Amino acid sequence: MSAVERLEVDVAIVGGGIAACAAALALRGRGMSVAVLDKGACGAGASGVNFGGVRQQGRDLTELPLSRRAREIWPRLAALVGEDCEFRATGHLKLAYTAEDMGELERYARDAGALGLELELLGANRLRATHPWVGPRLVGGSLCAGDGQANPRLVGPAFARAAREAGAEIREFAAVRAAQWTGSAFALEADGVAVASRTLINAAGAWGDQVARWFGEPVPLAPLMPNMLVTEPLPRLMDRSVGVCGGSVYVRQVERGNVVFGGGRGWGDVALDRSRPLAAVSHNAMGLACEVIPALAGALVIRTWTGIDGETPDSLPVLGPSRTTPNLLHAFGFSGHGFQLGPGIGEILAELAADGSTASPLAPFAVDRFTAGAKAA
Repeated sequence: MSAVERLEVDVAIVGGGIAACAAALALRGRGMSVAVLDKGACGAGASGVNFGGVRQQGRDLTELPLSRRAREIWPRLAALVGEDCEFRATGHLKLAYTAEDMGELERYARDAGALGLELELLGANRLRATHPWVGPRLVGGSLCAGDGQANPRLVGPAFARAAREAGAEIREFAAVRAAQWTGSAFALEADGVAVASRTLINAAGAWGDQVARWFGEPVPLAPLMPNMLVTEPLPRLMDRSVGVCGGSVYVRQVERGNVVFGGGRGWGDVALDRSRPLAAVSHNAMGLACEVIPALAGALVIRTWTGIDGETPDSLPVLGPSRTTPNLLHAFGFSGHGFQLGPGIGEILAELAADGSTASPLAPFAVDRFTAGAKAA
């Protein structure tokens, strides 16, 4: 029987996605010792299988301050982690099918503008003049010029490498089997290693509710499997990251020419840690993508995929301090929004762990908001 390695650190992090590794990097910058424990490879979970949109437009207004904070970090990735991870500020164009959709975009532009997000509304004529590749059914849109896209397969691993180079203990394929608060520290049991820490960060993604339950904080988390596709390299068709009102399809073209798009949900099982895209859902997404960008008709799809994220009932993350256990922080349930938010969430977690507070507003994301609401009802 092999011996179990023992580590003692200031902060232990369960999960190895972008937010977790960004937190580890920021904590090392503050001189704190950190151990990141992931059941697989860092960045290979929800952080690495999503669309790759770096957008503020369309965020819930309570989440928008987090999104705007994160957006300030994205252009600095090369300095922060050693590579730009293919981040490009291509702009995000959200399209409307109907007058009602345009009314929704107009209301959002007004409300988001009050929070500092500038959006340009495009009527039908302006849309055709500036984006001639958009399909004829679309009647208008909203452009956020500062939004963009990046490569999900690069970002998480880049943060993990940077955190390791900064001195963090990065333990991949080290699933955490149990964790408890002893009254003075956390004791974690993981594959091949036992960790003692003063602070624990639960950034376990779709498994974050399981960790939260260890500390008496159940969260109604559902699995979310984005059904994703990518085409062969194509001539330049479009110059924006694109979504539509209702979220039925989203499309972007990378510099190599491949068009990445998604729509609908695949199949997944959290207990088995298995997921797969669904052929019927993929076929429907192809039709929707061609409706939005007709020039995609006839393109060859070369790969489909999905993964497992965690979705809360209100589609907002669980973020902030535990209500039951001192020095426990939660950061999970990002409901498909965690890619863009990740670098900013890492900074917020480091502030909470090191300083005990953050200037970012976290009240809407409290871990007990679902149980508290149930009791009030």
